Amino acid sequence: MLKQEPTSRYQRVVCGLIALVLFGSANAKSLQPEVTQPRKIDVVIALDVSNSMDGLIDSAKQRLWDIVNELGRAQPQPELRMAILSYGNPEYGIESGFVRVNLPFTNDLDAVNRTLFEFQTNGGDEYVARAVDTALEKLSWSQDPGALRVIFVVGNESAFQDPQISASAIATIAASRGIIINTIYCGNESDPEVLGWRQVAAATNGLFASIDQNAAAVANIATPMDEPLAELNKELNETYIAFGRAGAKSRKNQLEQDANAASMSAPAMASRTAAKATSLYTSDSWDLVAAVESGTVIEEVEAEDLPAEMKDMDASERVAFIEQKSKKREEIQGRIRALADERQNFIKIERARTADDDVKGLDQVITSGLRSQAEEKGFTFDGTE
Repeated sequence: MLKQEPTSRYQRVVCGLIALVLFGSANAKSLQPEVTQPRKIDVVIALDVSNSMDGLIDSAKQRLWDIVNELGRAQPQPELRMAILSYGNPEYGIESGFVRVNLPFTNDLDAVNRTLFEFQTNGGDEYVARAVDTALEKLSWSQDPGALRVIFVVGNESAFQDPQISASAIATIAASRGIIINTIYCGNESDPEVLGWRQVAAATNGLFASIDQNAAAVANIATPMDEPLAELNKELNETYIAFGRAGAKSRKNQLEQDANAASMSAPAMASRTAAKATSLYTSDSWDLVAAVESGTVIEEVEAEDLPAEMKDMDASERVAFIEQKSKKREEIQGRIRALADERQNFIKIERARTADDDVKGLDQVITSGLRSQAEEKGFTFDGTE
C-alpha cells in the first residue's frame, strides 16, 4: 500500500490541475460578452383590393417605409420578413376564396414595395377568414419560439362573410400557433361590422383599429429634411455594386422603387431613404458591398459575375474598390440617420400640434401595433415614438 502512495498523490495532483483548467476555461467563457442574435419578426399584410379600396392601396404604397423605419429602431435588431396577400378580387377565382399570396415571406423590401405598386382594385367578395387561413397555411412562418408572428388584415366589409370558414374558428387556430391577428377596419367605428373585426383580433390578443382609408392616403407631413434626404439617396445609390445573375435585375428594381416612392410624395421618398440606411434594408444577394460584409470572399466570385468596371482589376484592386464603396456608404448612411432623426422629431411635434385634427393612417396603426407587440416579446425601441 505504501508503494502505491506516490502514484495516488500524483494522480490527485493531475486531477486537480485538470479541474483547474476546466474551471478556468468555463469561467473564461462566462466572462465573454454574449453575441446578440437578430430576433425574427414575420409580418403579413393582407389587403382588401375590392373596388372601394383605392385609398387603402395608395396609403400602403406611401407608408411602407414608415413601418420599416419604426422596426429599424428596435433592439435587439430584428430580422424582418414581410409577406403580402390580397383578397376580394374576383379574378383570383372562387376556389381560392378570392385570395392570392402576392409575395411570400421575404427580406427583400424592394420586392415588397414593387408588389404594392402592382395592385389594381376590382370588385368582389371579401372573405377575411379565407385571407387569414391562406396566410396560416400557405406561408412558411418562422418556427423560432421567440419570433414575433403577426398578421394585419385590412378591409371594409363584414369579417364573417366567408360561407366556408368561420372567422372565429380560424382566429382560434392562429392563437394556438402563436400568431397574432390585428384587424384594421376601413370605416366608422360605430358601424355594425366593427364588432366582428374586434372579435377576430381579440381571439389572438391582437389589436383592432378603424381608419379613414382615403384621409390616411394623403395625411403626409412635409419636413425641411425631405429634399436633403432625397439628395443623399442619390449619393447612396452610387455605392451599390451589382453582381451575379440577380445583380442587374435587382439594381433596376431598386431604382424603380425609388421612382415609385418619389412619385407618391416627397415624404414617402424621404421615408424610403431613411429605411435604406437601416440594417433591415438588405442587398447582400446582389450587391457586392453588402455581400462582402455578410461573409462573401471576393476572390471566390467568378470574374464573369463581376460588373464591367471590376473585370480588369486584380484581386487587391477589387478589395480596395469594395472597401472604398463600403466606407462611403457608411458615411452617407450616418448622415441619413442623423437627418432621419431630425425628421422624425419634426413629425412628432407637428402631430402633437395638430392632434385634434389628426386622422390615424394605416402606417400609424400598424407601427403602433407592431411596437406594442414587439415590446411584449422583449424588444425595446430607441429614438422617438
